Amino acid sequence: METAWQSIVMVISGVLLLRIAGRKSISQMTMAQTVVMISIGSIIIEPIVETSVWEAIIGAGIFIIALITMEYVQIKFNFLEKLITGKSKVVIENGVPHTENLKKLRYTVDQLEIQLRQQGITSFSDVQKATLEPNGQLGYELVPDARPLTVKDFKQLLQIEQNQDANQQEAHNIFDELSEKDKKDPDSVTFK
Repeated sequence: METAWQSIVMVISGVLLLRIAGRKSISQMTMAQTVVMISIGSIIIEPIVETSVWEAIIGAGIFIIALITMEYVQIKFNFLEKLITGKSKVVIENGVPHTENLKKLRYTVDQLEIQLRQQGITSFSDVQKATLEPNGQLGYELVPDARPLTVKDFKQLLQIEQNQDANQQEAHNIFDELSEKDKKDPDSVTFK
């Protein structure tokens, strides 16, 4: 019975502590956040097996405070953000993979291709620039011809179409002039 009670307390306290830590999925976490979350998972299991529940809650709380402190320090000091979280690295530029940056990141071209396919991109040449973000996600900008049509683009196309229609209406037909003269000229003879 005591194990069940401890398990319920740990689950509730774990949810509350993670709620304080912030809402990020595993794929959005930085390395520091991932380490803290794994540590909290280990701490939450520990009291059920060996030590006290309250010690585990305090330990998990200390990890959350450390995480929040690291995030705050990263906001204040850019060099610490680079040290703790890292910065985005360019992996494609003008349709060409940056093999040197990929090697530094220990990232293969095949892994990059997987990321591109998951975004619906079928060719490196469609990518103007792509970066590998600190959370492992791929950020990218497509070349103009590969970008999806936006509302702004559609409105511009409509405006061009309307201008062309107006220009065509303004240009008159040379035969229209003759038919107008026939209507005005009573001396014209019509044959039946």
